[in-house]
Amino acid sequence: MGTKGRSGRSNGAELALFLDMLMAERGAAAKTIEAYTGDLSEFLAFLATKRRTARDASADSVRAYLAGLSRKGLAPTSRARKLSALRQFFRFLLAEGIRADDPCSAIDSPKLGRPLPKLLSLAEVESLLETAAHGVEQAGEGSARRRALRIYALLETLYATGLRVSELIGLPRGVLVSDDQVMTIKGKGGRERLVPLNDSARKALADHVAALAADEAQGRARSPWLFPSGSGSQHLTRQRFGQELKALAIAAGIEPSRVSPHVLRHAFASHLLERGADLRTVQQLLGHADISTTQIYTHVIEERLRRLVEQHHPLAQVHLTKRS
Repeated sequence: MGTKGRSGRSNGAELALFLDMLMAERGAAAKTIEAYTGDLSEFLAFLATKRRTARDASADSVRAYLAGLSRKGLAPTSRARKLSALRQFFRFLLAEGIRADDPCSAIDSPKLGRPLPKLLSLAEVESLLETAAHGVEQAGEGSARRRALRIYALLETLYATGLRVSELIGLPRGVLVSDDQVMTIKGKGGRERLVPLNDSARKALADHVAALAADEAQGRARSPWLFPSGSGSQHLTRQRFGQELKALAIAAGIEPSRVSPHVLRHAFASHLLERGADLRTVQQLLGHADISTTQIYTHVIEERLRRLVEQHHPLAQVHLTKRS
C-alpha cells in the first residue's frame, strides 16, 4: 500500500506541474485542460495499479495501457488522441529533468486507416440528372429558368469531368471558346490538365451559355465567369452550389446529407473504375499528384463487392447463419 500511495502522490504532483505549464506558457483553454486532465489521470491511475509512477513508467507500460484501450474497443482516433497527450506529458517531464528519457519516443501511433469516401450509385446520379433536366423543362422564363439551366449544367459538367468544386465554379467564361469538347483546367499547384466533355455536358453548357448571352443582349453586363453569381460580378459560391444540390437531392428523393459536389467527384471516379478505366487515367482526370490518392477508390469498389457477395452469395449466407 505504501508504494501505491507514493505513486499516487508523485503522479498527482507531476500532472499538476504539467497542467500549470499548459495554462501559464501556452494559454490553454479550460476545455483543453479538462481533456488533458481526463486522459492523463486515466493513464496515471493505470500506472498506479502496476505500482509505477510517471517517473519510472516504461515504454512497455505505455504499450500495455494502449493495448488495454484497444481491447475495450476504443476507436483508433481516440487512442491516438490519448497517446498524443502522453507524448506531450513525457516530453515536459524530460525537459524539466524529472525524467531522463521519453517512454513514448518508440511508440507508434495507432493506424487510423483512411476513411472511405461517400458514394452515390449510378442510379442515384441518373436520378439527380433527370430531376435537374425536368427542372429546366418546368421552369418558366427569367431568373427561374437561368437558375435551372445553371444547376443542370453544373451537375452534368461535374459528373462528366470529376472537377474539384473550386475548379468548377471558378471556370472562366472563355474556357470552351477554342474547343467545346475538352477543357483545360488549372488545378492544385498550378498544374494544368485536359478533361473531356461528353455530349450531355456540352449540350447543357451550350444551353446555359445561350441563356447568359440572351441576358447580355438585353443589357445585362457580361460576366467573366462561366457560372456567375446573381449579380454577375463574382462566380457562384461553393456554399450556394451546395445548397442548390441539396435541394435537388430532396426533389430526387435522395437523403440530402449524402449529396455534395465532392460526393459527385467521388461518383465520377468510382463509376469509371467500375467500368474498367485504368487507375492512371482516373488519376490524370482528377488531377491527383500522387496515385495513392486515387487508389482509395479501388478500396471503395472492393468493399462494395465484398458486401454484395455477403448479401447474395448462397454459401456466404450459409456461413453467416452458422456464425450467428
